[in-house]
Formats: sequence, structure tokens, C-alpha cells
Amino acid sequence: MSKIAVLGTGNVGDTIGSKLLEVGHTVMMGSRTADNEKAKAFVAKHNGKASAGTFADAAAFGEIIFNCTAGVGSIEALTLAGEKNLNGKIIVDIANPLDFSKGMPPTLAICNTHSLGEEIQKAFPQTHVVKALNTMWCGIMVNPAMINGGDHSTFVSGNDASAKEEVKKILKSFGWAEKNILDLGDITKARGTEMYLPLWLSIYGATNNGAFNVKIVS
Repeated sequence: MSKIAVLGTGNVGDTIGSKLLEVGHTVMMGSRTADNEKAKAFVAKHNGKASAGTFADAAAFGEIIFNCTAGVGSIEALTLAGEKNLNGKIIVDIANPLDFSKGMPPTLAICNTHSLGEEIQKAFPQTHVVKALNTMWCGIMVNPAMINGGDHSTFVSGNDASAKEEVKKILKSFGWAEKNILDLGDITKARGTEMYLPLWLSIYGATNNGAFNVKIVS
């Protein structure tokens, strides 16, 4: 089992961190300040099995880093985490570059010829960025059995094959079947999974339900 940093204190960070603890990892939640109320609540909820600190504290602690921050703030958060604390480590990037500045629905701050996943990899070249789990509601990320008996698709992309294998192991511990984890290729493939978000938001708007996912059939 690994020491894992979860950067971000929102619903996604809470959900991912809770599942990581459940399957046996040690978790530190990172935020801008050492005394973040949501982070303290996360620690309290898990009876002290988790810990909390600044982005830098968590990044130094973690052998693997989950980026659960808001996508438009991810580079800033990772910069605060500190390059020296991130170098050589896997960053599991599950964020999307959603821009809410003009209200709902959000647009993508980065798209088409670039992606947040690539931007993180470029900014922190000595890390191994793996884009994963960004195409669904966080409840399904950690509990695929919630819909269709768990038979639906999730994607990974990244430049380092061994890093992707490590992330696949975590996904399988969450309940994802090997046959449903599709490796799309290098980190440029994060463009496609991030650009799926406008369609996801449209489906959510049309159905008023976030508990859905896609399944690749051929």
C-alpha cells in the first residue's frame, strides 16, 4: 500500500481520499492552508486515519499524488506543492479545465490542441502524469458497480507505461475491471477525455442525473 497525497478538499478530493483509505492506503489531504476546515473535517470523519496539511506538506508525504483541484487552478496548486516534492512521482490528474467565469454551463479553458494533463506534464517534466477518471461523476469513479453492474469504460493516458500500470492497479482496487480500463496512449490523449466534458454536461443537463457513464462497444 502507498502513501498518497490528495490535493483538493472538494467533493472529488473527499470521495477519492475516502476510497483510498478504504482500500488500505495512507492519505494526506493537501490544501492552501494547513488548517483548512474541509481538510480537518475529512481527517475527523476518518477518526484520524488520514492527515492534512498544505499542498507542499501533502506532496512531500505522498508517493503518488492525486490532483483533485479545480482544473483552472491546478498548475498554481501544484506549483505551491513544490517541484522538489513532486519530482519522480506519479500525478494522477483527474481534474478538468472548466471555466465558470461566464457562468453555467462552463467552457473549457484549454482544449483542442492542448490539455490540462499536458500542461501539468510540461510544467513538471520530472513527474509522470496519468490522466484518469475525469470523464464521470466522482461517485462512479470509486464505485463503478453503481451502474450497469460495473460494466462501463474508463480511460488512462500518459507518457510512462509503468506509471499507467500503477494507476490501473488503483483503479482495479476501486472496482474497475481490467477489460474496462482503456489505455488511450500518451498524455496528448487527455485532450479527448477533457473535451468530452461539454457532452457530459449536456447529458447531465438533459437527464438531471450525474450517475451515468459511457461504454465502448465494438
